[in-house]
Amino acid sequence: MEMETVRLSRIVKKFTPELYPTLKPQELETPIVLRYGLDQLEEEDAVEIVQHSICEHQKSSLIH
Repeated sequence: MEMETVRLSRIVKKFTPELYPTLKPQELETPIVLRYGLDQLEEEDAVEIVQHSICEHQKSSLIH
């Protein structure tokens, strides 16, 4: 098992580049740990990661 840490921006650029301009810089800089690395990531999983990351950033914005 080859774990890899990447920035959310790499995932977005590879799988959903149309979303890149809509994300905030701090969202794009979010570190994401991938259990099997970026090469093994499926598009469906990438979209789920992006959605989850956006939700987490929205939650932290509401708390502050």
